Amino acid sequence: MSIAATPLTLAGRRFLGQWWTVTALLTLMALAAAVAAAPLVAAALGTDAQTVDLFGRFAPPSPAHPLGTDDLGRDVLLRLLEGGRASLLVGLLAALGSAVIGSVVGLAAGYFGGRPDAVLMRLTDGLLALPLLPLLIVLAALDPAKLGLPDAFVFSDFAGLARIVVIVSLFGWTTVARLVRAEALRLREETFVLAARAQGAGAGRIMTVHILPNLASSIIVATTLAAGNVILLEAVLSFLGLGIQPPTPSWGNLLTNAQELVWSAPSLAIWPGLLILMTVITLNIVGDGLREALDPRATNR
Repeated sequence: MSIAATPLTLAGRRFLGQWWTVTALLTLMALAAAVAAAPLVAAALGTDAQTVDLFGRFAPPSPAHPLGTDDLGRDVLLRLLEGGRASLLVGLLAALGSAVIGSVVGLAAGYFGGRPDAVLMRLTDGLLALPLLPLLIVLAALDPAKLGLPDAFVFSDFAGLARIVVIVSLFGWTTVARLVRAEALRLREETFVLAARAQGAGAGRIMTVHILPNLASSIIVATTLAAGNVILLEAVLSFLGLGIQPPTPSWGNLLTNAQELVWSAPSLAIWPGLLILMTVITLNIVGDGLREALDPRATNR
């Protein structure tokens, strides 16, 4: 078979044939590049996201402050870029954590079946029955200092980010688990799996070498779609004061700080809101595009 006819190449062609998906991907890449370049932007402007200038409060856009300043005279552009680093990192890490847990649970349930499948799926159904947002609010309100964690970690800038990632990962894997289980139930009866079992391959090798690679496309799509939901959850928790805590900026706590200034300085609320909206929409579009491109039954448009 020629290289041009491989399934991966055909999937790439289908993906590139969707102009809206390519546009969303390029937008997402540009946003990620801008967020990653925050230190370079700060060096070019000669300031940083934490510098307070009470004499320059609510300054309009200027060459020194392209998007103006906030109520403490801090540069709005740098605050948005630093907040994007936190929000995107939380979305990526929590989505990956959920994908790993869900893949392990779903793969074990689908391959072994029987009692392990019943136990794992009842656990999954129990978590699905719980209202996710109220549960996350309750868990995020717990004081980490009372859990015996070191003070150096509890009061660090990384603590709030790590807490959101752990909480979402532990309770957000159910969708991936059900998806992987359904595919694993089908794949375990395929000829190549039966042949590997006849040759004496163990369950671990069959699951990791023969079944898991065939689940990669479904897991990638589910992870991409989950990342947008995680960013929304982080924004909600930070907006309620239970997520990433100041002075570390995130798009959610930037909205919290701007809610009392929405009439006097509406741009402070508009910018983080637009960035959250744009990120979630582009992630969903890319996820849908990947699903169509990786579907072997899709027609080559």
